[in-house]
Amino acid sequence: MILIFAVGCGSSRPVVRTTQTVSYTPKVDPRKTKKATTTTTPKPTGVGKVTPNTNSKPKDNSDNLPASNQNTEVLEATTAVKVTTAMVLAYIDAYKEIAKNDMKEHGVPASITLGQGILESGAGTGPLSVQANNHFGIKCHKEWTGPSVSYDDDAVGECFRKYPHPHESFKDHSLFLVTRERYASLFKLELDDYIGWSQGLKAAGYATDPAYSTKLITLIEKYQLYRYDAEVLGKPIPQINPYKEALAVNSTSSSASKSNGNLHVVEKGDTLFSIARKYGVTVDDLKRKNNLIDTAISIGQTLFIN
Repeated sequence: MILIFAVGCGSSRPVVRTTQTVSYTPKVDPRKTKKATTTTTPKPTGVGKVTPNTNSKPKDNSDNLPASNQNTEVLEATTAVKVTTAMVLAYIDAYKEIAKNDMKEHGVPASITLGQGILESGAGTGPLSVQANNHFGIKCHKEWTGPSVSYDDDAVGECFRKYPHPHESFKDHSLFLVTRERYASLFKLELDDYIGWSQGLKAAGYATDPAYSTKLITLIEKYQLYRYDAEVLGKPIPQINPYKEALAVNSTSSSASKSNGNLHVVEKGDTLFSIARKYGVTVDDLKRKNNLIDTAISIGQTLFIN
């Protein structure tokens, strides 16, 4: 009996150790290793993406610019994106010197280069600018031998040029305009004639959007991009009230513009709904043609109707 008791006591110890070993094993959580692997996987980044900076403004910003850098608008060309005023101003600050240098070297107004860059790239936030550093929506065309990306635009899976750096996109934009015969008439215009250049680009077929020139002129005036043309040309910066100069495009007076239905200057009591009803258009049409994200308008604002 003593021997049996001794054997029974001796066999209890390995049982305890085995139980402890089994209960300890689940504490080693293999999911921790999986998490570490996931967090260290590199994510694709775009060199051309502009980080919003609410403190970024042009040095000589005037009172005509929006009061809040958090105001938003929709930019639509190769893609539609929503941006803040601060994002647009940061984009201008990042690329204005490049645009001015290209103006000196190739004769494309800096205002046009910056305006098209803002519109086509969504101030550097659109998918083409982020993934391909393509800020001007330039397609491959038959002569392009560099890298490219596939993107749905006028047709599915179209070929767009890809650049190693946004600077290359700006340079290629100037060369694209200089070397094509259909844009030759633009270079007969004055370098500070941004209205003529905007209309000429649309007429030459740069974009299929019927409101392309209107959008471009609006951006140039809203953000005073014409000032960079003046700086390159050594001229005084013109005093242009945003949106008001567009009245001269189709008529010689604001009253004539109101009567011909192309433009409307917002007056006291006007709403987007009443204006749409007056001209027989939809509110959505007005919002699209004037880059509005809601129905808010202000007295003195010029709206494009047709």
